[in-house]
Amino acid sequence: MTPRVVLAPDSFKSTLTAAKAAEAMAEGFRRVRPGVAIELLPQADGGEGTLDTVLAARPDASVHTTTVTLPNGPHTARWLILDDGTAVVELAECCGLPLVGTGDPAGADSAPLGTVLREALRASARRIVVGLGGSASTDGGAGCLRELGLRTTDRHGRDVPPGATGLAAVTSTDTANLLPPPPDGILLLCDVDAPLFGPRGAAAVFAPQKGADPDLVQVLDNALRRWADVVNGAPNAPGAGAAGGIGYGLASCWGATTTSGARYLTELSGLPDHVPGAALVVTGEGRHDEQSYTGKVTGHVVQLAQRHGVPVAVIAGTVTTDRLGVTMLSLTDLAGSEHEAKKRPEHHLRRASERLAAAFTA
Repeated sequence: MTPRVVLAPDSFKSTLTAAKAAEAMAEGFRRVRPGVAIELLPQADGGEGTLDTVLAARPDASVHTTTVTLPNGPHTARWLILDDGTAVVELAECCGLPLVGTGDPAGADSAPLGTVLREALRASARRIVVGLGGSASTDGGAGCLRELGLRTTDRHGRDVPPGATGLAAVTSTDTANLLPPPPDGILLLCDVDAPLFGPRGAAAVFAPQKGADPDLVQVLDNALRRWADVVNGAPNAPGAGAAGGIGYGLASCWGATTTSGARYLTELSGLPDHVPGAALVVTGEGRHDEQSYTGKVTGHVVQLAQRHGVPVAVIAGTVTTDRLGVTMLSLTDLAGSEHEAKKRPEHHLRRASERLAAAFTA
C-alpha cells in the first residue's frame, strides 16, 4: 500500500498563505520521496486564510466583495456565501493587522468588519460565520456594532470617537437602530479563549503585538473594563477577548456564539477523515510556541494526529517549544536567521520538507 503523507499547515503570518505553504512542503517531500501519496489540506483557525480554507472545502461558495474604509484608504474585502445561505466573513480580510498597521493602537477600529456584516445581511444571509483572528483593534467590537446601527455616547450624550479612545469615554448605548442578527444566528471562530480584560485579557496579551506600549496597554484594559460595565455582557466568557474584544461585543449585543476556529475548519476541510491511517501528518505556522496549543491550528493538528497514533511533525518559522513525540523543524535555524527565513520562505520550507522526507520511514 502506498504510504500517505497529509500536509495541513496554517498560514505563515504575512509571509505565506496556508495553500502556498502546503504546496512548498509537497514540492520538498516529492523531491526526496516521489513514491509517497501527498494530500494537501491547508488549514486556518479563524484568522488569515479562513476564506481560502472554506473555498477549498466548499465548491458551492460564491465570492463577494465589499469596499471598506481603512486609515490608509479604501480596501476591497472578500467574503463568501454558501449555497445553504451561510455567509463566511474573515476579519483579517476587512481590517487585519497587516492592512491597518501598528501606527494607532488606541484609535484602531473594527468598523470595516461591521460594514461587511451589514452587506451580508443585505444579501439575505441566513447565518454568518466570522473568523476573528488577526485584528488590529482593541475596541471591544464597538466600531463593528456602530456600523450595524448601535449608538455609543458619552455622559454628555455625544457620539464617542472610534477605537479604544471611544471606549474610555462611553457611558451608554442605544440599540434602537441596531440591525437584528441573521435568523440562524452568528458563529464566531476564535483561536484564543482569552477573557475581555485582566492579565489574560485582550489588551494585556495581544495589544503589544498591535503597537501598544505598557502604559497604553493599561489604558486599553481600563477602556475595556468600562465597555464591560456599559454593555453588561459576560467579559470572562472564553473568547470574549478575541480580536481585541470583538468576541465580547458581538456576543453581548448580537447574541453571537463562539467555537474553536481550528476545530470548525479542520472538520470542514475533512482533515479528521484523512488523519487515520496516514504515515505522517505535517503542520506548520510562522511561530510555534506554547500558545499554539491553546486553540491554534498546529496544536489542534498535533493533538488530532496523536489521538490516532499517527507520527506528526511541525515546520515553523521559529520554534520556541517542544512536545513529546513531535518532530520540530525551524526555518530560522535552517536559514541561519529570521530575516533570511522570511526573505525566502518557500525555498526554506521546501528544504525543511526535504530534510523531513529524508528522515521519513513509512
